[in-house]
Amino acid sequence: MNINLRGKNIEVTDALKDYVQKRIGKLEKYLGTLQEAQVTLVVEKNDHRVEVTIPVNGMIIRGEESSGDMYASIDLVFEKLEKQVNKYRGKISKKLRGLTAAEAVTPGAGDRDIEDEVVKTKRFAVKPMPVEEAIMQMNMLGHSFYVFSNAETEDVNVVYKRKDGKYGLIEPE
Repeated sequence: MNINLRGKNIEVTDALKDYVQKRIGKLEKYLGTLQEAQVTLVVEKNDHRVEVTIPVNGMIIRGEESSGDMYASIDLVFEKLEKQVNKYRGKISKKLRGLTAAEAVTPGAGDRDIEDEVVKTKRFAVKPMPVEEAIMQMNMLGHSFYVFSNAETEDVNVVYKRKDGKYGLIEPE
């Protein structure tokens, strides 16, 4: 497996590299062979943060944790990733258990899971506006995200509030 390990404000030592590889190796026993993983180690003041992104079968498993010690942060993020992997595997096995033999071999059969069912559909007018106005609208509504038509690019965008209190913007390619 290819591990892309980067350090920001920290020198990535062989010991850190070996520790990260050992922890990711544990995830491989749940998921099979992983092609690649993106791991970023960041140090800001006394905060040691680890960000991990692993693409798996068209899905992305991602975790981010921070603490006062880099090794502790690595342990925390991999515990979080293990929970995500177990949840992912549980959903797949749950779907397969509920299918008959004929449905299991038919592509697309049994794709609907009770947890994945859409329970409400909302329609609204998407008016063109600048990003700043979309952020203001989102905050006025008290939502954590807002869908809008970007007045500059004329594309549908999503603005959202991040865990760190700042804002993110999702744009189509």
